[in-house]
Amino acid sequence: MAKKVVSKKENEAVASKSGMAGRRRVTFKVAAAVGSKVFLAGSFNDWNAEECPMKDKDGKGEFTCLRMLAPGRYEYKFIVDGIWDIDASNPNFVSNDMGTLNSVLEVK
Repeated sequence: MAKKVVSKKENEAVASKSGMAGRRRVTFKVAAAVGSKVFLAGSFNDWNAEECPMKDKDGKGEFTCLRMLAPGRYEYKFIVDGIWDIDASNPNFVSNDMGTLNSVLEVK
């Protein structure tokens, strides 16, 4: 069976219809103890603490999560074994209404 060759224009049309047009691939990373339960929450998912589980694919305590984000400014935190924390590798953060800090990411 022959594969159909899809043009860039057709790909863009599909992306536009699916709401993915203009979005950027963003990989979030955090180090945590092997076996930890790690999640990503932020303004991009209404701070849902269970929507974005992070995976430790190599079993080395390096957790990642891929998100497709439209250009804009986002606040986020990692939740490691139930504890909310900022991204220690990101120097950009702001105060939040809870009296703690949120990490900030600018997607261009």
